[in-house]
Amino acid sequence: MNLDFSPEDEAFRDQVRTWLAEHAPTDPRPRNGMAMRQFDMGWLYQLWEAGWSGISWPVEYGGRGLPLAQQLIWHEEYARTGLPDIDSSFVGLNHAGPTLIARATDAQKQYHLPRILRGDVVWCQGFSEPEAGSDLASLRTRGVVDGDELVITGQKIWTSFAEVADWQELLVRTDPEAPKHKGISWVICDMHSPGIEVRPIQTMDGDRHFAEVFYDEVRVPLGNVVGRLNDGWSVAMSTLAFERGTAFTASQVALADGIERLIAVARTHPGPSGRGRAIDDDELGRRLARIRSQAASLRAMTYATISRNARSPLPGPEGSMMKLYYSDLHQEFGRLCMDVLGVDGLALGPDHGSDWTHEYLKGFSTSIGGGTSEIQRNIIGERVLGLPR
Repeated sequence: MNLDFSPEDEAFRDQVRTWLAEHAPTDPRPRNGMAMRQFDMGWLYQLWEAGWSGISWPVEYGGRGLPLAQQLIWHEEYARTGLPDIDSSFVGLNHAGPTLIARATDAQKQYHLPRILRGDVVWCQGFSEPEAGSDLASLRTRGVVDGDELVITGQKIWTSFAEVADWQELLVRTDPEAPKHKGISWVICDMHSPGIEVRPIQTMDGDRHFAEVFYDEVRVPLGNVVGRLNDGWSVAMSTLAFERGTAFTASQVALADGIERLIAVARTHPGPSGRGRAIDDDELGRRLARIRSQAASLRAMTYATISRNARSPLPGPEGSMMKLYYSDLHQEFGRLCMDVLGVDGLALGPDHGSDWTHEYLKGFSTSIGGGTSEIQRNIIGERVLGLPR
């Protein structure tokens, strides 16, 4: 296992760092609504013009086709700009686009892929339902064939950026008699279609990224089915071949930077007793040192996983280990922020209060989004440790 970067990789890092230093937006990014969309799409267009959009996509589809080591470098340097790693372009670039590359028709690729890369459109993901989150295969939203259309009725929830989206990667049940992993179809859904209602969900950190989406006899052309009808489960799983372990890299780097900033705050902020600095408190000092070492361990785990994936035809279950470890670490970071800040950590006004308060509240979602921690533990137990189901 080789964890060293080559001279070419280091030269690439210098190139990325220089370009981002000269071009990264300096204006604050709006958190919600059309202003957020315009900011994200404008930035993505700038990335596309410079050849940085779709760094993992194959060159023949407009991407960079970068090797894993350089994808890792890009995510690390990008995170250091302070820009969010998950914005309204995330689903299109990291889920919908790669799935279309793997399974779509030539016509579907020609129409959608350039628009995703340029930042012309926003995609959202219609997978989770009120009764089918962690158990995705139990979804109930129906798609009934009517001539050359699917008529879709049902509900999705926790749909990121649905309020500003143009298109949706949508899973619907098209054969209710088939076993639950069968009879599902992967559909390209126009979010402006009649019969779609989007209800934003404001989370406790003040953001409105999530939404409920209701479908009342929404008509989608059969030509928008990706892959074969009733084969949507395998289409959805195709996306995994494109993630390859780099998905959480930017989040990890941002977390490590946040830990260093919190340590700096602890050097000036009063301690919990009101006497001395927070960092001089034995318990807080111990926790700050431990979480810094845990962040370093997570980075080493990421490097090892990416190195392993570069030599394997398929990504292994180690991604679940990183996801679980990151989720626990992010939540501990949020708690530590509040313990260092004390009563100052209660601030949450119209501008979402301090970044520390926002991190604490956002942290509760990390053990749910992208697969709950319980599901990650099952995967680790069964596929890594060889335990029975």
